[in-house]
Amino acid sequence: MNTKNAKIVMVFLAAGLLLVALAALNGCKKEPAPAAPPVSSAVALTLPEQTICPIMGKPIDKNVYTEYKGKKVYFCCPGCEEKFKAEPEKYIAKLPQFKS
Repeated sequence: MNTKNAKIVMVFLAAGLLLVALAALNGCKKEPAPAAPPVSSAVALTLPEQTICPIMGKPIDKNVYTEYKGKKVYFCCPGCEEKFKAEPEKYIAKLPQFKS
């Protein structure tokens, strides 16, 4: 191989090594840590679950509920659901999902 061809080969090898080095440097970037869950999710996980009807004080039926201020409120029977809807603020203090 003559010197002209040897120089061309050396230039291509040097360029290839440079590209490999640059790729390695770019690939070493650390991924950012995953974001923490929103505070509301973390708080919701620590609240006690509602087990007692706020109207009658009996065990709840998970099939009988209404949503109030974005949270489910469970009752022992449909009659209690209607009483709650008429005066929800009267019963809020009895519900763990509304305690802060």
